Amino acid sequence: MDARVTVPGAEPFSARGSGPRGTVGVAVIHGFTANPLGTRPLGMRLAAAGYSVEVPRLPGHGTTVRDLARTRYADWRGTAEHAVATLARGCDRIVVVGHSMGGTIALDLAGAGPHPLAGVVTINALVLDRTEALARLAPVLQHVVPYVPREAAGLPSDDLAKPGVEEHAYAWVSARAAQSLVAELPRIRAALPAVTCPALVVTSPEDHTVDPRNGDAIAEALTGAARIERLATRRSYHVPQLDYDAELLEERVLAFVADVTGT
Repeated sequence: MDARVTVPGAEPFSARGSGPRGTVGVAVIHGFTANPLGTRPLGMRLAAAGYSVEVPRLPGHGTTVRDLARTRYADWRGTAEHAVATLARGCDRIVVVGHSMGGTIALDLAGAGPHPLAGVVTINALVLDRTEALARLAPVLQHVVPYVPREAAGLPSDDLAKPGVEEHAYAWVSARAAQSLVAELPRIRAALPAVTCPALVVTSPEDHTVDPRNGDAIAEALTGAARIERLATRRSYHVPQLDYDAELLEERVLAFVADVTGT
């Protein structure tokens, strides 16, 4: 289904840890239209700390938007689930970290995945229904307009406060692929109370891609979580792991992983 990576640096990243932290696995999942360029730095920081790490490239990403059009939410979730299964073969505790749609998938796996998680981290994740006019019309438009510019879909290019940083996400969006995500949101929201592991919910107050109210919605819905931590990345926009708050985010994620896994 998928083609060779055409975006330089969009390849997946994998590292096996050593020592006590080597038996702790962390999967870091990127967002819709993005690729591992936005998640590898955080994954590498975790690997440098001794953890086993998987940073997968979701199907249809890092190649062309036409490849994206042939994939759906089930494909992306399946790849994230495979990354967790890969870690589970050598790790006894697993944390899933996800950015944007990757955070949505992380919550989905925490609530309904086959592997119990030691913790889940969401970074500007989407769980609320999109309210833009184009999003409301998406169920019909997906059959008429196969691709739309990302700005028209409410996804600004390189939503970062730090100048000169590029996420290298697609400039166009597949309407059918996007709708496959939107269609899953009610199910994922309904399953949030079933999440029992600790959660770290990261929100950028000035996010032009995902409404920051999603962070509050996630925290309020995680009624069964062992505990909930919040982090506001106030100097960054949608992609704090590449923005001014990258170091703050990395340190907080490292501290969270160490705490919930006892390492």
